[in-house]
Amino acid sequence: MLSLRRGARIAAFGLALLVTSACAEPPNKELHQAQGAIDAARAAGAEQYAPTELAAAVKALDQATSAVAQRDYRLALNHALDSRERAQNAAREAASGRAAARSRAERLVAEVTTALALATERLERPDTERLPKNTLTAPREQIAAVQRALQEAGAALGRDDYLAAARTLGGRADAARAAAAQVHAALAAAPPRPARRRR
Repeated sequence: MLSLRRGARIAAFGLALLVTSACAEPPNKELHQAQGAIDAARAAGAEQYAPTELAAAVKALDQATSAVAQRDYRLALNHALDSRERAQNAAREAASGRAAARSRAERLVAEVTTALALATERLERPDTERLPKNTLTAPREQIAAVQRALQEAGAALGRDDYLAAARTLGGRADAARAAAAQVHAALAAAPPRPARRRR
């Protein structure tokens, strides 16, 4: 029984010695790992899709560097490990947010394209020729604005900037529908064409 206790004390002393020696030098490996995780998170789009978690990772790494300067290597190690974990979380959060933003942007493109096609078709119907030209000025301008927004969103999608694409298309489907409704209302309010007399 005595030998078991003695063995346990020796093991505990050895572990304490190991921890002490591990904290006797700067945790350079963990600092490099934290920086690498931050770089990977940025590459995954964390600045756009997980800015809070990325900022926390950067702050923890700064704290680790400050602790190294103060020769508090145990604290530096804790901050470095925290930084790496937060950066890894930021990368996962960014991947999820990026996928969601892409899905939303693509859905908006489809919605706006459909609404724009309807508005354009209504504007180009033959019976709009009987309307005064100034009646169609506002809906034409609205439709042109929606077309430009759709082109800008397409360029943003080409850059993989899904948040910008979604921002550009916000409210554009409603604008196209409103233009179509204006044309429809103008046609409904216009007097009917006089019937041609037969000769």
